[in-house]
Amino acid sequence: MIDKDVLQEVKLIAFDFDGVFTDNSVFTDQFGVESVRCWRSDGIGLSRLSKMGIISVIVSTESNPVVSMRAQKLKLPCFQAIEDKAEAILEICKNYGISPMNTMFVGNDINDIPAFKVVKFPVGVSDSYPEILPYVLFRTQKPGGYGAVREICDLLFNSFSE
Repeated sequence: MIDKDVLQEVKLIAFDFDGVFTDNSVFTDQFGVESVRCWRSDGIGLSRLSKMGIISVIVSTESNPVVSMRAQKLKLPCFQAIEDKAEAILEICKNYGISPMNTMFVGNDINDIPAFKVVKFPVGVSDSYPEILPYVLFRTQKPGGYGAVREICDLLFNSFSE
């Protein structure tokens, strides 16, 4: 568990998409159109963070319209086709005027390790790949696509309201 006083330092949270907002499954129809399943309650959690002034963004290696549509529905800035997540996170921090020391990154796979290394608050979802565990400060109880995003949002929200 992360101390609530430490959590109050978070000003920006960047989420990977696949495996964090989703359960890492993809459905492809006969025309090649992809769809994913997401946890509906994530939106309420993200909305509460926004009202608190915490900025949330999506940073994804993939470039996929389904990611864009979900980000649009959640009213989140979305950065796709990102090969170097560490570089992207540092650029996002710079653009928002927020230090990486006030930034959380939530991921689940080995391509997230560089991003974990440049933020103060690296977080993995419960069903993350084992290789990332040495790089995360905290691991959610819920798996990706099944409330992990909401769990992080509630953790941050509750750190201010207790």
